[in-house]
Amino acid sequence: MKSLVFNNQMSAFEALVASIKLCTICKDKLSLGARPVFQIHPDAKILIAGQAPGRKVHNSGIPFDDASGLRLREWLGMSIETFYNPKVVAILPMGFCYPGTGKNGDMAPLIECEATWRAQLLDQLPHLKMTLVLGQYAQNYHFGNTKQSLTQRVKTWQQNESNEVPLPHPSPRNNIWLSKNRWFEKDLIPKLKLRVADVLAP
Repeated sequence: MKSLVFNNQMSAFEALVASIKLCTICKDKLSLGARPVFQIHPDAKILIAGQAPGRKVHNSGIPFDDASGLRLREWLGMSIETFYNPKVVAILPMGFCYPGTGKNGDMAPLIECEATWRAQLLDQLPHLKMTLVLGQYAQNYHFGNTKQSLTQRVKTWQQNESNEVPLPHPSPRNNIWLSKNRWFEKDLIPKLKLRVADVLAP
């Protein structure tokens, strides 16, 4: 990808975001082409670390503009206005572009985003008070690729309530997991909503 030339009035943060929005590193691997989808501002208090946009999000260009987003906002007890305020919520999936569909649903996030952009973006978020880590790919990055299962990670947070919160992905594809783990929505979600409300309090 060709380097960009920015004017002197553009901050390092703005230059980084502009570079990512124009990124085409993976274009030859993407069935629908490159369209990075993310949300960030240095003032954000909450980071949502997801996996990768689905087809609907690719089409709209809006993070979590789908059934997963509706469920996630319900889990957090968060209004749509707050969720899409980048000064409150940063949304950084492991892969910024829709990776395409395989035999078992959407394919895994491509690794190029993690290697090229992720550390730089996380350095732009000095005011985070909570990080919500959705799904196995994001959890392997944020917690390390250990033998601990997603279910074990989620239960561990319920015990120690750290500021890094592992969650199952809110996709409808996880309905079976949710039905097998009723404790998650019964016991953990009320605690999570209280923590989110505390983070968002003036």
